[in-house]
Amino acid sequence: MEVINNFIDFVIFRIGKQEFKVITLLTVLVIFLLTKIVLWLIKKGIDSKRSKRKLDPSNAYSIFQIIRYVLWIISISLMLETLGFSITVLIAGSAAILVGIGLGLQGTFNDIICGIILLIERSTKIGDVLEIDGDVIIIQKIGLRTSKGLNRDDIVIIIPNSLITSNKLINWSHQSKKTRFKIDVGVAYGSNVDLVIKILEESALEHPDITDKNLIEARLKDFGNSSLDFQVLFFSDNVFRIEKVKSDIRKIINRKFIENKITIPFPQIDVHVKPL
Repeated sequence: MEVINNFIDFVIFRIGKQEFKVITLLTVLVIFLLTKIVLWLIKKGIDSKRSKRKLDPSNAYSIFQIIRYVLWIISISLMLETLGFSITVLIAGSAAILVGIGLGLQGTFNDIICGIILLIERSTKIGDVLEIDGDVIIIQKIGLRTSKGLNRDDIVIIIPNSLITSNKLINWSHQSKKTRFKIDVGVAYGSNVDLVIKILEESALEHPDITDKNLIEARLKDFGNSSLDFQVLFFSDNVFRIEKVKSDIRKIINRKFIENKITIPFPQIDVHVKPL
């Protein structure tokens, strides 16, 4: 027993008057391991509820991230106290330094606060499709300072959290995965308007990704300079890959126009020359 006591009380090194014993480092290691184990158990519990569909995946992610940040703050504070560093004294003694760091890292702290707001408020969640600065992105991860998304070119985009919370953006999937889209097309003057409307609606109806087929609507939008301008509107839940869906529908429209001898005209300009 005495050997064990001598071992745990053995001083490994000193910094000034501060001694770092074996028992101190063992205590820090135990705190670290306990934090990891508790977080693992919490994650297993949350995943279990999510698998039983008692918890939404985005809710599960937000809850675990908040718990993880809080536990690590408490754990690091305990480890520093164990090593002999008083948190209160450290904060008070380095107040001027912290002010300087705060001014220099103002943008970083802003992103961190915005990350916490995102996790708590949940205005943006994992799997949401956002349009930011003209780029459509599906959110894959919400971190403390930045979020990670994937655009339609399968390129990973790193987004500062302040950009999501402070700027105007479109969340295509905030309220519902089902969104209405439209395709514009012009046909030659003299075409059968009723036939064109029928073809447009049938073309949208043929695509497997179109939902609410009863809400497909084609309309004569305007009398253009060179064409009768039509628009077909439809709902789809394939928001992220909607450009592919639109392309497929355009190909169907083009095929049906050719079959029914309906012409998509070139722009035309009439030039009148006055004789001198």
